[in-house]
This record gives sequence, C-alpha cells and structure tokens, in this order.
Amino acid sequence: MRKIFFSLQILLLSAAWAEPALGITGAVNWEKMTIEAQVSLDLASAGIRLPTGRSQGEELIRAGYSGLIRPRILSLPVDSSRTVADYVRSGDLSLSRVEAFAWKAQLRPPAHSADLSSLNAAYRLNLADLAAEFLSHTRPAEPPRIIAPPPSADHTGILIIAGEELPLHGTGRSAIPLPCLFPKIWDTDMNLVYEKNMLEVPDGKTPAPHYTGRAKIFLPSPSGLSPEVSEVVGERPLRILARGVFGIRPTDPVIHRDDAVLILSSENNRRLLREGRVMIVLDDRALEDPFNLDREKNPGIR
Repeated sequence: MRKIFFSLQILLLSAAWAEPALGITGAVNWEKMTIEAQVSLDLASAGIRLPTGRSQGEELIRAGYSGLIRPRILSLPVDSSRTVADYVRSGDLSLSRVEAFAWKAQLRPPAHSADLSSLNAAYRLNLADLAAEFLSHTRPAEPPRIIAPPPSADHTGILIIAGEELPLHGTGRSAIPLPCLFPKIWDTDMNLVYEKNMLEVPDGKTPAPHYTGRAKIFLPSPSGLSPEVSEVVGERPLRILARGVFGIRPTDPVIHRDDAVLILSSENNRRLLREGRVMIVLDDRALEDPFNLDREKNPGIR
C-alpha cells in the first residue's frame, strides 16, 4: 500500500510541477552521432527538500524525461525533406518506436548542482539506433552502372568536402550544407549516386552517416586524416569537392559528374557505397545543434 501511495504521489507531483520545475538542455552532435541531454529539476519549484526528497526528485526526472526529449527527437531531419515527426504523421513510424528509442539512452546517475538548487541527470542517445528505424530493406539496391566505364583507381573510402557555403541547386541562392540521418549524393546532371537503400545492413550493426570538420582532414600526417576519419574512409580516400547542395533542407551534396563516374566505374568503389564508407566534411557550425526546452512540446503530432 505504501508503494502504491508513493507512486500516486509522484504522479500527482509530476502533473502539478513538471512544466515549471523540469527543463532540458543539450545538443545533437552529428560528428559523434549522439544526442547529449541534461534534464534538470528545480528543487524549490518542485517543493522538494534534501536529503529526504532525493529519491522523489530522481523519479520526477525519470517521469519527465521522455516528454522533454521527444520534441528534440521528432525534429531531427531524416533526409532533405522529412523529419522524424513527418514519418510519424504519415504513419511510416509509430510514436511508440520514438519512445522506445528515447529509453535506449545511457544515463549517468543524477547529481546535485553546486548550489544544491537543482538535481541534474545526463542522458546520451546513439543516433545509429534511430537510423535503424528507417532501414527496412534486406538487400541493398545497386548503385547506377556506367556503360563502358573508364579506368578508375581503387580507393579506401569516399571523402566529400562540403564545408563551406555552396550553390543551392535550382534556386540561384547558396547555403551551408547541413547534416541529416540519410543524406543523398547527386551529380551535376542530377543523377542519384548514393542513398540509404544502397547500404548493406549487417546483423547487429546499423550503418549511420559519417560527418566531420575540416580540421580533421588537414593534419600533419601522411594521409592528413585524423584516426577517426581514417577508420571510416581509410588512408587513401577519393577526395571530392562538392559543387553544390540540394534539398528543401540543404543536406545532399552535389558532386561533379566526372567524380561520380570515378566512383561508379570501379566495383571496389561501388562497394564503398554499399558499406557506407562515405564521410561528408561540413562547416563546424553545422556539426552541433544545441537545444534548450523548458516544457513538454509535441511538434504537430495529432
């Protein structure tokens, strides 16, 4: 009976105090492919006294976490035209799967702030777990083939440099390329070179996009690449300068047709597409997307 009473007390406190007492801050880190979030409970607003109220505060954080992180997850861009929320609205993804992803977070034990005014809990989500929700194929689609392909050297990966403002295809404007879960690659004739259905999906591992900043590809080493970049694209990647960017949200690099031919003319290089050994270099400002939400919101899901 005491346990039931305690649970009911937590539920009532959560309903009464969650909005003014709870807040969430953090950032989407596209280079690490994580969401790092901190949920904070204002102890005075929640009417909680320490040390006796600590367990009550931890339960309030746990109860409020999914509602606070949900709008950030729903706003994530899946591709150049749709967010996670768009997939939920269309019925292609259930809200319960979004909730399940939210609860996959790694949690560090809650800790008091230095002035003891709040209780804070840190969560980390792996975006590869979310990407898995959008990969349903069992066999990868074949990249386009080149008739009478010219000789092409074999490379260990594909590195597309799109770290500055580029022409936005079809608009007469320019834009800084932005990240998403599944960027496409187009050539200057607007032929599709690469998209998520070309990825192999091995058991136990979900391919995720790879992003980095310019500083990681101009290092004083034989390859000029950081170890993290070399792990994806190897020591001899095909380096390609993006010629433009495409999409309602400018996420899709446009590469020169000649560079696309170099990729598609070699079976080895086509294999790199299937294995996701592609890394896109972005402006540092695009690699981290901070957020600060002070109440539960749900962007347009009805």
